[in-house]
Amino acid sequence: MSKKTDSNVYTIIFAIAMVIVVGGLLAFTASALRPRIDNNERLEKQQNILYAMGVNANDESSAVFVSTAEAPELFSKYITKQLVIQAGEVSEDENAYLIDVKKEQASAKAGNARRLPLFVGNKDGKTFYIAPIRGKGLWDAIWAYVAMDENMVVQGAYFDHKGETAGLGANIKQRYFMDDFIGESLMSNGEFKGITVAKGNNDPKNERKDDNKVDAIAGATITGDGVTAMLKSELKQYVPYFENLKNN
Repeated sequence: MSKKTDSNVYTIIFAIAMVIVVGGLLAFTASALRPRIDNNERLEKQQNILYAMGVNANDESSAVFVSTAEAPELFSKYITKQLVIQAGEVSEDENAYLIDVKKEQASAKAGNARRLPLFVGNKDGKTFYIAPIRGKGLWDAIWAYVAMDENMVVQGAYFDHKGETAGLGANIKQRYFMDDFIGESLMSNGEFKGITVAKGNNDPKNERKDDNKVDAIAGATITGDGVTAMLKSELKQYVPYFENLKNN
């Protein structure tokens, strides 16, 4: 006669019990860590916004955020307004930086009016307008924070990704790539054109700032195309705000 523990019923009951126990532990851990995770996400967004407008700890070649300890104070110091643009209306919201761009994109696809966050910063007497944007790279999501002046000329940018290839597409978050965007205009002859990450641009030092182009990363064509598409589709939605800004 076999032992009860050798039966299929026992195995099934044991497996179910383990799933319940492990699932409960994971749920508890996730719940316990949620406040810390949320706080880290808030700090990271503040660091990204500050980085784009030039408030960072960069050395000669590396991209370095201000510390998480400094971020809240510096964010309050340099960001003078947090705006939300929706269906042509502009409102202030002190928590606009917490808006989930991915969720807003999904909401817009479902036919809802998308909320577009825009952060107004001031540094050394100069005004910056920082927009958070999101797109698709080769393997997964890419995103950026782009700082512009009132003419939609880029003043700084921070790019990041979820899963681009190391040494290739992942290099969009390297300073040599991000700094190329500084001084590039998103407009051309009064019309929005965006910025193209172009192969064969033949401008390695990025000295031409009136061509709406930056040099591509070698071996990362699809990621570069994703950056181009992201910049064009996402930042175009802010054009009405800047047009209104000029007229007032």
